[in-house]
Amino acid sequence: MHETTEDIRALQELLDRSYAAAGPHLRSITTPERRVSAEDLVERLTGMCLLVVATVTADGRPIAGPLDGIFYRGAFHFGTAPNSVRYRHLLKRPQVSATHLPREEFAVNVHGRAVPLDVHADESRGLRETLFEVYGPRYGNEDWERFLAGGEDPSQSPRYMRIDADRMYSFEMLEPSLGS
Repeated sequence: MHETTEDIRALQELLDRSYAAAGPHLRSITTPERRVSAEDLVERLTGMCLLVVATVTADGRPIAGPLDGIFYRGAFHFGTAPNSVRYRHLLKRPQVSATHLPREEFAVNVHGRAVPLDVHADESRGLRETLFEVYGPRYGNEDWERFLAGGEDPSQSPRYMRIDADRMYSFEMLEPSLGS
Protein backbone atom coordinates (compact mmCIF):
# COMPACT_ATOMS: atom_id res chain seq x y z
CA MET A 1 0.00 0.00 0.00
CA HIS A 2 1.51 3.31 -1.12
CA GLU A 3 -1.42 5.62 -0.39
CA THR A 4 -1.13 8.58 1.93
CA THR A 5 -3.89 9.63 4.32
CA GLU A 6 -4.80 12.34 1.80
CA ASP A 7 -4.95 9.78 -1.05
CA ILE A 8 -7.38 7.64 0.96
CA ARG A 9 -9.51 10.66 1.88
CA ALA A 10 -9.69 11.78 -1.78
CA LEU A 11 -10.53 8.22 -2.90
CA GLN A 12 -13.35 7.97 -0.34
CA GLU A 13 -14.73 11.31 -1.54
CA LEU A 14 -14.63 10.02 -5.14
CA LEU A 15 -16.45 6.82 -4.17
CA ASP A 16 -19.08 8.76 -2.19
CA ARG A 17 -19.58 11.31 -4.98
CA SER A 18 -19.89 8.51 -7.56
CA TYR A 19 -22.59 6.68 -5.60
CA ALA A 20 -24.48 9.90 -4.91
CA ALA A 21 -24.72 10.47 -8.69
CA ALA A 22 -25.44 6.82 -9.59
CA GLY A 23 -28.74 5.74 -11.05
CA PRO A 24 -31.37 3.79 -9.10
CA HIS A 25 -30.46 0.43 -10.67
CA LEU A 26 -26.79 0.63 -9.67
CA ARG A 27 -27.70 1.85 -6.18
CA SER A 28 -30.15 -1.06 -5.78
CA ILE A 29 -27.34 -3.55 -6.44
CA THR A 30 -24.46 -1.73 -4.82
CA THR A 31 -26.14 -1.02 -1.51
CA PRO A 32 -24.13 0.69 1.25
CA GLU A 33 -23.20 -2.63 2.92
CA ARG A 34 -21.84 -3.94 -0.40
CA ARG A 35 -19.58 -0.95 -1.06
CA VAL A 36 -15.90 -1.23 -0.29
CA SER A 37 -14.42 1.71 1.60
CA ALA A 38 -11.35 3.50 0.27
CA GLU A 39 -9.23 2.16 3.10
CA ASP A 40 -10.26 -1.43 2.39
CA LEU A 41 -9.98 -0.93 -1.36
CA VAL A 42 -6.32 0.13 -1.28
CA GLU A 43 -5.51 -2.98 0.76
CA ARG A 44 -7.42 -5.23 -1.66
CA LEU A 45 -5.81 -3.75 -4.78
CA THR A 46 -2.16 -4.49 -4.04
CA GLY A 47 0.08 -6.03 -6.67
CA MET A 48 -1.06 -6.53 -10.24
CA CYS A 49 -4.81 -6.21 -10.82
CA LEU A 50 -6.05 -7.48 -14.16
CA LEU A 51 -8.13 -4.74 -15.78
CA VAL A 52 -10.42 -4.77 -18.78
CA VAL A 53 -9.79 -1.35 -20.30
CA ALA A 54 -12.20 0.19 -22.81
CA THR A 55 -11.22 2.91 -25.27
CA VAL A 56 -13.15 4.62 -28.05
CA THR A 57 -12.46 4.53 -31.80
CA ALA A 58 -12.70 7.65 -33.96
CA ASP A 59 -16.21 6.64 -35.03
CA GLY A 60 -17.37 6.07 -31.44
CA ARG A 61 -17.06 2.27 -31.19
CA PRO A 62 -15.82 0.94 -27.86
CA ILE A 63 -12.92 -1.51 -27.83
CA ALA A 64 -12.10 -3.37 -24.61
CA GLY A 65 -9.21 -5.63 -23.71
CA PRO A 66 -7.20 -6.89 -20.74
CA LEU A 67 -4.18 -5.10 -19.26
CA ASP A 68 -2.09 -5.32 -16.13
CA GLY A 69 -3.26 -2.66 -13.71
CA ILE A 70 -1.40 -1.26 -10.73
CA PHE A 71 -3.36 0.62 -8.09
CA TYR A 72 -1.00 3.29 -6.81
CA ARG A 73 -1.72 6.46 -4.79
CA GLY A 74 -5.47 5.91 -5.12
CA ALA A 75 -5.62 5.49 -8.91
CA PHE A 76 -5.29 2.73 -11.47
CA HIS A 77 -2.20 2.83 -13.68
CA PHE A 78 -1.48 0.63 -16.68
CA GLY A 79 1.11 0.19 -19.38
CA THR A 80 0.65 -0.51 -23.06
CA ALA A 81 2.83 -0.78 -26.14
CA PRO A 82 3.64 2.46 -27.98
CA ASN A 83 2.51 0.89 -31.26
CA SER A 84 -0.79 -0.47 -29.91
CA VAL A 85 -4.19 0.57 -31.19
CA ARG A 86 -5.22 1.23 -27.59
CA TYR A 87 -2.37 3.71 -27.09
CA ARG A 88 -3.25 5.58 -30.30
CA HIS A 89 -6.90 5.78 -29.21
CA LEU A 90 -6.00 7.13 -25.78
CA LEU A 91 -3.69 9.81 -27.15
CA LYS A 92 -6.50 11.11 -29.39
CA ARG A 93 -9.47 10.36 -27.14
CA PRO A 94 -8.40 9.89 -23.51
CA GLN A 95 -11.84 8.85 -22.27
CA VAL A 96 -11.46 5.44 -20.67
CA SER A 97 -13.35 2.92 -18.58
CA ALA A 98 -11.77 0.03 -16.73
CA THR A 99 -13.09 -2.88 -14.70
CA HIS A 100 -11.28 -5.12 -12.24
CA LEU A 101 -13.46 -8.22 -11.80
CA PRO A 102 -11.47 -11.09 -10.32
CA ARG A 103 -14.65 -12.93 -9.34
CA GLU A 104 -18.39 -12.46 -9.04
CA GLU A 105 -18.21 -11.28 -5.43
CA PHE A 106 -15.80 -8.37 -5.95
CA ALA A 107 -15.55 -5.64 -8.58
CA VAL A 108 -14.16 -2.17 -9.13
CA ASN A 109 -15.27 0.03 -12.04
CA VAL A 110 -13.63 3.33 -12.95
CA HIS A 111 -14.49 5.91 -15.61
CA GLY A 112 -12.36 8.92 -16.46
CA ARG A 113 -9.45 10.11 -18.54
CA ALA A 114 -6.14 8.40 -19.26
CA VAL A 115 -3.19 10.65 -18.50
CA PRO A 116 0.18 9.71 -20.05
CA LEU A 117 3.09 9.37 -17.61
CA ASP A 118 6.82 9.21 -18.16
CA VAL A 119 7.70 6.27 -15.93
CA HIS A 120 11.39 7.24 -16.24
CA ALA A 121 10.87 10.81 -14.94
CA ASP A 122 11.75 11.79 -11.37
CA GLU A 123 8.11 12.57 -10.54
CA SER A 124 7.20 8.95 -11.42
CA ARG A 125 9.85 7.41 -9.16
CA GLY A 126 7.26 5.99 -6.73
CA LEU A 127 5.29 4.32 -9.51
CA ARG A 128 8.48 2.95 -11.04
CA GLU A 129 9.54 1.49 -7.67
CA THR A 130 6.08 -0.05 -7.30
CA LEU A 131 6.37 -1.63 -10.74
CA PHE A 132 9.68 -3.19 -9.68
CA GLU A 133 8.08 -4.45 -6.44
CA VAL A 134 5.40 -6.18 -8.49
CA TYR A 135 7.30 -7.41 -11.54
CA GLY A 136 10.89 -7.75 -10.31
CA PRO A 137 10.26 -10.97 -8.35
CA ARG A 138 8.33 -12.46 -11.27
CA TYR A 139 10.65 -11.59 -14.16
CA GLY A 140 13.90 -10.65 -12.46
CA ASN A 141 14.99 -7.07 -11.91
CA GLU A 142 17.46 -7.03 -14.83
CA ASP A 143 14.92 -8.43 -17.31
CA TRP A 144 12.24 -6.05 -16.05
CA GLU A 145 14.62 -3.09 -16.31
CA ARG A 146 15.45 -4.12 -19.90
CA PHE A 147 11.75 -4.48 -20.74
CA LEU A 148 10.91 -1.10 -19.21
CA ALA A 149 13.73 0.47 -21.23
CA GLY A 150 12.36 -1.01 -24.48
CA GLY A 151 14.93 -3.77 -24.89
CA GLU A 152 17.09 -3.21 -27.96
CA ASP A 153 14.81 -0.38 -29.15
CA PRO A 154 14.12 2.33 -26.53
CA SER A 155 11.28 3.67 -28.69
CA GLN A 156 9.39 0.47 -27.78
CA SER A 157 9.46 1.14 -24.04
CA PRO A 158 5.95 0.57 -22.63
CA ARG A 159 3.85 3.69 -22.18
CA TYR A 160 2.21 4.13 -18.80
CA MET A 161 -1.01 5.94 -18.06
CA ARG A 162 -2.95 6.86 -14.95
CA ILE A 163 -6.73 6.90 -14.96
CA ASP A 164 -7.90 10.20 -13.50
CA ALA A 165 -11.30 9.06 -12.35
CA ASP A 166 -14.52 11.01 -12.68
CA ARG A 167 -16.42 8.07 -11.18
CA MET A 168 -15.43 4.91 -9.33
CA TYR A 169 -17.58 2.14 -7.91
CA SER A 170 -16.60 -0.77 -5.72
CA PHE A 171 -18.66 -3.84 -4.91
CA GLU A 172 -18.28 -6.78 -2.58
CA MET A 173 -20.89 -9.47 -2.03
CA LEU A 174 -20.30 -10.84 1.41
CA GLU A 175 -21.15 -14.48 2.01
CA PRO A 176 -24.20 -14.96 4.23
CA SER A 177 -23.46 -16.37 7.65
CA LEU A 178 -24.52 -19.96 8.20
CA GLY A 179 -27.32 -20.24 10.71
CA SER A 180 -28.51 -16.64 10.24
